[in-house]
Amino acid sequence: MTAKPPPDDPPPVGADAIAAVRAAMPGRVGAHRVGLLGGSFNPAHPGHLHISRLAIEALSLHEVWWLVSPQNPLKPSAGMAPFTERLRAARALARDARIRVTDLERRMGTRYTIHTLQAIKAAFPELRCAWLMGADNLAQLPHWRRWREIFAETPVAVFDRPSYAERALSGVVAREFARFRAEPAEAAGLLYRRPPAWIFFRTPLDDTSATAIRARRTRPEE
Repeated sequence: MTAKPPPDDPPPVGADAIAAVRAAMPGRVGAHRVGLLGGSFNPAHPGHLHISRLAIEALSLHEVWWLVSPQNPLKPSAGMAPFTERLRAARALARDARIRVTDLERRMGTRYTIHTLQAIKAAFPELRCAWLMGADNLAQLPHWRRWREIFAETPVAVFDRPSYAERALSGVVAREFARFRAEPAEAAGLLYRRPPAWIFFRTPLDDTSATAIRARRTRPEE
C-alpha cells in the first residue's frame, strides 16, 4: 500500500505547472547549461552574485536562474518583504545578461524545491541544470521536504560560506552521498553526470548576510 503524501505536499507535476514554467522562462532554452539558485532573496545581495558568477565559471554555464521564493517554508513570514519588492530588488541587482531573475515559483504556486526541479525538467527536457547552494544550506538540507529526491533529481554544486564548510562536510547529507561527490577538477562535466552527483567548492568567500542587511535597515538611529 502506497503511503499518502502529507497534506501540504502537492501531487506530481502536472500540465499547469509545466505551462507556468514555460511562461516564466520565455525564449529558447534548448540544451543550455543552467544553474538554479533558489531562495527568499530577502534581500538579494552581492553574495548571490558571487555564487552565481563562480558557478558560471566553474560549471561552464550559459545562465544562472534566480528562483525567488514566495515564502520559504522554513522561514517565518514575519520580516519577509513583499514578494514583488524582493523580485524587483533582485532584478535591479542582477545586472548581468547571464543571470535571469524569475517568478517561476510564484507562477507554479510551489513551496518546495523538489517540485520546482521536477517542473523545470518536465518543461525543458533538453536542459542541463544543477542546483546551486551555499554550504549553510547543505548543512540544513535534511529539514527540506524530500531532500534525498533533490539529489536524485539533479546534480548539486555547493559553494563554501564563512564558518560553514566543516559543519556541512561532516553533516548527514555529505556523509550519505559521500561516494557521489566529484572533485572540483571535474566541475565542467558535473551537469552531464547522472545524479546523484555533487561538488563542494572551496572558493573565495563572501560574507554578505541577508540577515545582517535586514538588521542594519531596522536598527534605530543613534
